[in-house]
Amino acid sequence: MQLKIMNLKFSIKTVLAGLCVMITTAVQAQEVIVTDSTSIQPDAEIKKVSKEQQGNQRTKVDGIAAVVGDYIILESDIDLMYKDMQSQGISTAEVTDCNLAGSLMENKLYAHHAIQDSIIIPDSQINGMIDQQLQGFVQQAGSMDKILEFYNKDTEEELREELFRINKQRQLAQQMQQKIIEDIEVTPEEVRQYFNQMEEKPMFGTEVELSQIVIEPEIPESERQKVVDRLNEFRSDILDNGASFSTKAVLYSQDPGTASDGGRITLTRKDPFVKEFKDVAFSLQEGEVSEPFETEFGYHIIQVDKIRGQTVELRHLLLIPDVTNASVEAARAEIDTIRSKVVAGELEFAAAAREASDEEETRNEGGKLINPRTGDTRFELTKIDPQLFKQVEGLEEGEVSLVLTQQDRTGRPQFKIIKVTKKIPEHKADYSTDFQKIKELALRDKQLDAIAEWQEEKISDTYIKVNGKYRDCDYTSDWVKN
Repeated sequence: MQLKIMNLKFSIKTVLAGLCVMITTAVQAQEVIVTDSTSIQPDAEIKKVSKEQQGNQRTKVDGIAAVVGDYIILESDIDLMYKDMQSQGISTAEVTDCNLAGSLMENKLYAHHAIQDSIIIPDSQINGMIDQQLQGFVQQAGSMDKILEFYNKDTEEELREELFRINKQRQLAQQMQQKIIEDIEVTPEEVRQYFNQMEEKPMFGTEVELSQIVIEPEIPESERQKVVDRLNEFRSDILDNGASFSTKAVLYSQDPGTASDGGRITLTRKDPFVKEFKDVAFSLQEGEVSEPFETEFGYHIIQVDKIRGQTVELRHLLLIPDVTNASVEAARAEIDTIRSKVVAGELEFAAAAREASDEEETRNEGGKLINPRTGDTRFELTKIDPQLFKQVEGLEEGEVSLVLTQQDRTGRPQFKIIKVTKKIPEHKADYSTDFQKIKELALRDKQLDAIAEWQEEKISDTYIKVNGKYRDCDYTSDWVKN
């Protein structure tokens, strides 16, 4: 469970530049520009000593694959990309060293010119991302020692330094890309011309429009009070007896993303945490422990460790009130009744959603779902979320699903029914009915053209040197200039 509200953002390219990023939310704080510490002379070599070799006093020369502006690309960087792709379950069967070298050179080119253009990435932003990455790594691996062993680092500080370098460059590259395309738009006339100039009109897969009703078991007030009382006991023990907040978070917090790290979070005002959480966090002084407070995730207490300008380092402990068997049974009975009335034609689905659904995001629109990728109401079946696909793949237009049981973000059960309000069979693109998708294609191509033009221009006036076997690669861009 994460305390963050995740916002889906459109991106036309993904730059893979090292370790996988588990949480990519960006924040703004202290304005500091840091140049890359790995900048070296183009023909130099870097010697890196592995832990196994240290005992034998043997060194391995880590060759330089390429230099782009102020940045270098080591052969070990390419090896690390392979390792990270494999760790994420991405097939590398058809991925070559040349592919990865080209991707890394693009990344460095963007990062180099981001600095030239004075794009600011605050250190506090990167450090906050690293805190969240490590929390996720520890949750997956089980301990920091296992993470250090996996990445061949002796200390957490060494790993943090590596993560800082990688994340800094990645953020610079991403923001440079966004700067290139941020003002690009397409007019209706451009969309029409784009469509008319298509030699072959694309096929769009079967699409559906969906509505849903969600019923959640009611949390008894007695369960809420039980949790608040427990948090007050923790707070008193911390304030009156000097008990460790960190220890209590490890032992009792129900937030798996932070509990193992003692509830530690680095937070800025621009982080997309829920409002109630930020309001409390920024109202406290160093060392102060909050009263219990509620968010959509449960009940919390917070202790502030340090305040650094607009950044707060804190610890938090989450408890989630339970639902009872009786409330679960009542919710199931309610959704069964609603479905029976809808199927029998006694109740309109949209009216039932407005009256009874517990899902605030869709209730006022009669349960209508919005595709987060496109912003419209259509979902292409081949691209739909796998869990949602299983729920609707066999339904025809107008049909209502059986009652589905799932878990909310806190792990509590909830029940829902889904209606296919419209089904559009697979078809060749039509300008009038598929205008939004055609517009997206036109915009994407225009953005790609702008990036390609920018990249060609910057490659020509940026110092770039490609070494060894990487000079023989068949790149799509003119990286080998001499």
